[in-house]
Amino acid sequence: MSEIKTITPEELRKKLEAGEKLELVDVREYDEVEQGMIPGAKHIPMGDIPAKLDQFDKNKEYIFICRSSARSGNVCHYLHNQGYNVVNMVGGMMNWTGETK
Repeated sequence: MSEIKTITPEELRKKLEAGEKLELVDVREYDEVEQGMIPGAKHIPMGDIPAKLDQFDKNKEYIFICRSSARSGNVCHYLHNQGYNVVNMVGGMMNWTGETK
């Protein structure tokens, strides 16, 4: 199995600040995202991903986010095996220093 691409919270923050249009997906549970999400991120809880594959485009790259990067890593492996272009934000929201909404 090929390696899943990763991005650090710092690298992601710099890309967003530079105005890059990124596809961000937060896979935490509802009570977790109430504490704040990265602006522009879509919220799809991890358990809902298999039922929502139609919301993903295989021609786009998606960056997955969770609290610590364990769940987003699992989602990345699952989607990668389905042929999607995925990136895991390592360290998760615990290490996010940028803006939240």
